[in-house]
Amino acid sequence: MAKIFYTGNREAKLLSKIESSKERERLRTISTIRDNTDAFSNKVSMKLIETGLVETVSKSSIENQIARCLDTLCKAEDFDIDYAVAPLRTLISNPNIASLYLTTFIVEKLINHRDVIDVYGSDEDIYYCINKELAILLQNS
Repeated sequence: MAKIFYTGNREAKLLSKIESSKERERLRTISTIRDNTDAFSNKVSMKLIETGLVETVSKSSIENQIARCLDTLCKAEDFDIDYAVAPLRTLISNPNIASLYLTTFIVEKLINHRDVIDVYGSDEDIYYCINKELAILLQNS
């Protein structure tokens, strides 16, 4: 026989706090990226090339594409962001939405760019590389 769970006032308050903290973190991340788009796109593109995850003929072209992606992220609605990250939603538990969005962009769109030779590594490797740079950016702001 299945158990029936009743959410009481205490549980509802706790769930509300969890959801509001997730939303606050999402807004903080997007705001920080909006303020540091150029520097962040430079760091991410450099790190992806240095670690060998992306092979390219033009670093500046990759940097420009990542900056455009971040600009799109900052202007996008929640539904558009959730739709874009849907293929990689289960990549890791509790992902950072900006890192996941950028990972999806690299895996699905940047791989077809004319200046990209190839994208190496797994989706997780790309995510962790981006998330590491984002964590540094969020820590410094």
